[in-house]
Amino acid sequence: MRPSGRAADALRPISIETGIARHAEGSCMIRMGNTEVLCVASVEARVPPFLRNQGMGWVTAEYGMLPRATHTRGDREAARGKQSGRTQEIQRLIGRSLRAVVDRKAMGEMSITLDCDVINADGGTRCASITGAWVALHLALQHCVRNNIMSSLPLTDHVAAVSCGISGGEAVLDLDYVEDSAAEADANFVLTGAGNLVEVQATAEGAPFSEAQFLAMLDLARDGVAALVAAQKAAVGA
Repeated sequence: MRPSGRAADALRPISIETGIARHAEGSCMIRMGNTEVLCVASVEARVPPFLRNQGMGWVTAEYGMLPRATHTRGDREAARGKQSGRTQEIQRLIGRSLRAVVDRKAMGEMSITLDCDVINADGGTRCASITGAWVALHLALQHCVRNNIMSSLPLTDHVAAVSCGISGGEAVLDLDYVEDSAAEADANFVLTGAGNLVEVQATAEGAPFSEAQFLAMLDLARDGVAALVAAQKAAVGA
């Protein structure tokens, strides 16, 4: 039995509430169990210097955790004067995941930044950030279409992410903190709506895991992402 009482293939309850940040072009609050992440998309009519005069846009992300998103207070990274390696790795992952499903030439020379701020952390914050950031991005692009900034949505697919792990020798879906902290292996899967892989991060926490166990986690991830994509569609009215 999992600590949460869920079946091996069960996601935590998920909800996506849109329109949270009133001044932003796109925003949502995604909740996966007790993990809550605010995802906000901001549109700017410029691109980074390395993309100037190339006729394509840019999508990037920033990630952070509120000081009391976890059991004990963490210092604000701004107060420390630098971001942690974990923060930098996660925000690069979010940016890569979103760019995988955007036609940047169709965007024109504009940038969209996705700010993902963890309000409450209970495992899977990077996965929730990717899933919610796609919704915020979609809403921002819809705003651009409505305002004749672009003629059509430059999205090629959905993208969402979910964690899996090996717990008690069994592959399980969508680990919360208690389960993740004791898992024999954990993995993060980023997939498109069509089921194609964008990125996989998988680590044995002790003994190595087998190919069969990895494939079992991948099967769970495919089903989990399919459910997350359905939640994305409901959130954006698709």
